[in-house]
This record gives sequence, C-alpha cells and structure tokens, in this order.
Amino acid sequence: MTTRILALVGSLRAGSYNRQLAEAAAKHAPEGTDVEIFEGLAEVPFYNEDLDRPGALPGPVQALRDAVGRADALLLVTPEYNGSLTAVLKNAIDWASRPAFASVLAYKPVAIMATSRGPLGGARCLEHMKVALDSCLSRVTLAREVIITAAETRIKDGRLVDETCLHFAGGAVEALLTEIAIFKSAG
Repeated sequence: MTTRILALVGSLRAGSYNRQLAEAAAKHAPEGTDVEIFEGLAEVPFYNEDLDRPGALPGPVQALRDAVGRADALLLVTPEYNGSLTAVLKNAIDWASRPAFASVLAYKPVAIMATSRGPLGGARCLEHMKVALDSCLSRVTLAREVIITAAETRIKDGRLVDETCLHFAGGAVEALLTEIAIFKSAG
C-alpha cells in the first residue's frame, strides 16, 4: 500500500529553492511513498468566509481540500518572509483548516521545512507554522524540522546537492512515515 504525502510549497517563484527542496524530498522518499507537490496554490483565493460555503467552494479551494484530505500526511516547505511564513502558505492553511476542529488538517501528520539564502534558513517561520498548525489540531513532527541555510550553495542547477541536507529532507519524510504508523496503530 502506497503512503501519500502532499507537499505544499510556500513560494510561487520560478526556480524556488523551496520547490527544489520539496522535489528532493519527493525524489528521495522511501519506496512505497508517493510525495506529490500540490500545483494549484497560486489559484487559491485569499480566505473569505463568504466564499466558504459547502457545495459552493471556489474550484481551487475544493481541489486543495480534496488533496489534503486524500493525503496520509503533509510536507510544508516555505521560505521566510519578514520573519514569518508566506501569505500563500498561510492562506492554504486557512482554507484547509475549515470547518474548525473537523477540517482535513485535524490530526493530520505534518513535517515542516524551510530554506533561504540567509543565515537562519527560515527558522523563524517554522515557529509561526507550528502555531497555525497547532490551532488546526495538526500533528507536527517536531523531531525532524528541516532548516537549510545558504540555499544557493546547497541547491545547484535545480538539485539539492548537499548530502547532509539531503539526509535531513529524507529524515523529514521518514518522520512522517513513523508518525503515520503510530497514528494507525493507536486508532
């Protein structure tokens, strides 16, 4: 049986280091694990409760909720903007978090990663992601947060070339698989 992990990338930039980090995690995922990168975040409108009506959701929002709902776990990968997570990723979390306490994010295992050119690698945004995900009742795998500094030296020609960072990215996926197994055995 294949384990499905959905990756949400908080950068829409062509050539995004975070996109490339998500692709590396997908490429190096263990056999039997499918890591799919969600392609529609640019089309998801800003959260508006007036649009959040069962049976009448905007198509991109329904596609996001359906994809999150089908996934066994999530992998969130984002740069840090002004000390926090990006608007595009926060918006995706906001849409996926509804209805409150019964959303597709409730009890979903989540691994978080960040990379940037800077010396902190996005460390501050991970804290903000944890706060948002905690309010959604998601289960963040704290054992394997991934922060990659100096991205331009570790990601070259669209590939994560730093072996230690590759190990960290693979470790995040493995932590998700462990979390899924624990949850299934407890349930």
